[in-house]
Amino acid sequence: MALNSKLHKVTSRETDIEGEEFQISEQSFEVVLLIISLVTKGPNSKPMGKASRDKRDIYYRKAKEEGWRARSAFKLLQIDEEFNIFEGVKRVVDLCAAPGSWSQVLSRKVYLPVKLSPDSKESDLPLIVAIDLQPMAPIEGVIQVQGDITNARTAETVIRHFDGGKADLVVCDGAPDVTGLHDMDEFVQSQLILAALTIVTHILKTGGKFIAKIFRGKDTSLLYCQLKLFFTEVTFAKPKSSRNSSIEAFVVCENYSPPEGFNQKDLHRLLEKIGSPSGADDLDCSSGWLEGPNKVYIPFLACGDLNGYDSDRSYPLPKSADGSYQSLDPVQPPIAPPYKRALEMKKASSHGLQGLEKLSLDP
Repeated sequence: MALNSKLHKVTSRETDIEGEEFQISEQSFEVVLLIISLVTKGPNSKPMGKASRDKRDIYYRKAKEEGWRARSAFKLLQIDEEFNIFEGVKRVVDLCAAPGSWSQVLSRKVYLPVKLSPDSKESDLPLIVAIDLQPMAPIEGVIQVQGDITNARTAETVIRHFDGGKADLVVCDGAPDVTGLHDMDEFVQSQLILAALTIVTHILKTGGKFIAKIFRGKDTSLLYCQLKLFFTEVTFAKPKSSRNSSIEAFVVCENYSPPEGFNQKDLHRLLEKIGSPSGADDLDCSSGWLEGPNKVYIPFLACGDLNGYDSDRSYPLPKSADGSYQSLDPVQPPIAPPYKRALEMKKASSHGLQGLEKLSLDP
């Protein structure tokens, strides 16, 4: 079938095969990948069912039962159990918030207890601002800002919502799509954290806290030193709900204390200096300088009840009276996920080449 002749050109990819140069559109390239996937998996292959995932992922099941939008809510709850991060918090910012499970935790742990208190006043209500490029369904007590965390205007918007004040706590559960190449994933994630740190230096008050997801790797010590420059206490934590097989962990930064005379415009220059052998010795944390007396030992804690659920273990499914199990739907699927296009193509692939061809012709 002359499939490519019916596909309109959007963006071109060039390749060289046996001395001949070919061009293929971005959409054609996606279709080719899906065709390969179909051939590899076979026409009768089926995705793992809901009940199977409920059995092998206890926190996914519990999230649906307790009304959380994602299992990641338990990670923030377990971090709070260890560090008591919500104590005295009146203003909070959730970076990379969608689909909103961490914002839900903030609403339930920070906003609702004050709202439901019989002595509370409107002026006493905590302020929670959630920021993401993608929209998300509303959450009580959460102000949504759809914007880029690296944009100065986003920081200005947050300050306006706080009536000129600054946040007591900033959390960030954002992460890029993982490639499976751990060094690459760790590097990209560390850059995301430093991007979050950029807005943190504008919106976090002195003495405030910053919580962010990290990927553990060989340059973790460099990230530790970069954050230690701005916070007196920096601890890496692994919640019980985070799988042991995952390189994911979280950094808990307490007591925001930027260097004397610090200017936000100098942030990236200062961070580059930390990892450079030509920089000041007391700031140097690059891999080659972490031997002998210069070696950095990073505090690392396990969070959550050690006798609680094991995220790497399968648990029996609760049965109803008739012996059946009814899997619950997710509480709130993402409104406009970045992988929407991939889902559409996966659905079209179930109809074979005709479905893929039709999807490729859609504007």
